Amino acid sequence: MHGEYKVPGGKLVVVDLDTRDGVLRDVAVAGDFFLEPDEAILAINRSLEGAPADTDAAALAARIDAALPPGTTMYGLTSEGVAVAVRRALAHATDWNDYDWQLIHEAPQSPALHMALDEVITAEVASGRRPPTLRVWEWGAPAVVIGSFQSLRNEVDPAGAERHGITVVRRISGGGAMFIEPGNTITYSLSVPDALVQGLSFADSYAYLDDWVLGALGDMGVKAWYQPLNDIATEAGKIAGAAQKRVVADDGAVLHHVTMAYDIDADKMLDVLRIGREKLSDKGTKSAKKRVDPLRRQTGLPREAVIERMVASFRSRYGLTEGRVTDQELARAQELAATKFATEEWTARVP
Repeated sequence: MHGEYKVPGGKLVVVDLDTRDGVLRDVAVAGDFFLEPDEAILAINRSLEGAPADTDAAALAARIDAALPPGTTMYGLTSEGVAVAVRRALAHATDWNDYDWQLIHEAPQSPALHMALDEVITAEVASGRRPPTLRVWEWGAPAVVIGSFQSLRNEVDPAGAERHGITVVRRISGGGAMFIEPGNTITYSLSVPDALVQGLSFADSYAYLDDWVLGALGDMGVKAWYQPLNDIATEAGKIAGAAQKRVVADDGAVLHHVTMAYDIDADKMLDVLRIGREKLSDKGTKSAKKRVDPLRRQTGLPREAVIERMVASFRSRYGLTEGRVTDQELARAQELAATKFATEEWTARVP
């Protein structure tokens, strides 16, 4: 069995192993990481040999830590990263490069239709009728997108939304509210097979699916990192928030979508969103205006250039062919937008 895992902000870890009589055998760890002393790699292999095959990642990491020689130095490698690679091998997880990725980047759509397209495209990936897809959104109207389980009245000031012509929609994933203005926001979705995140915890899957965009931002001079559970942050402040939805039908799929602040009208945002002190208390800031630092200021690039560089970075890593929403997918999404995502019943399902 073979498993691979790119340590967030680090290097690739590769594990090859067998299982016999319910335990790990012939474990061999490799990768492009740095590790001192040399014998530490043998200690890691020995620590995993004979471990029960159902041992979770935390317990595997503890075995590794206990076996490392004194003074061991890891660079680009963690014991947790090795443990995740082991779990991915045991789960027969796939890798990014196992797929032919497709890009969808089309004309602006209404907020409700975007919500529906996410659901439809991810279901198509789960069924095998569509390849794994990166979809870059273009917004047809300003919006507030609230999480699946958020209270509408707790998150949105209806008078403020009406005053600024803001459409309020509810997405199928959890997480917090996002304030959207078409020229000030970069949003993308990844619809991926469930096999891509096998062996990863829910939290680890966020870091794993965000890793490519951290590299793209780094190429633009923005030092960014994944901040648990679902933020992308820099020293200047948060620049993005992610959310996920798991589809269990057919072979399963994961929807992972991210909204990035290219620019932001903070006063307007605060006039529409009800951002409470409790939410800010764990962010290390007293002001919602200071929570988000836009990409426009950090990159100095036009929005279109930022998107082009992000797409080019993804393509250079994993390959990416141009695609489109099919007529059947669009028809299904339009139906869902009308019957679900644009309805008061759905938007206010948590009043």
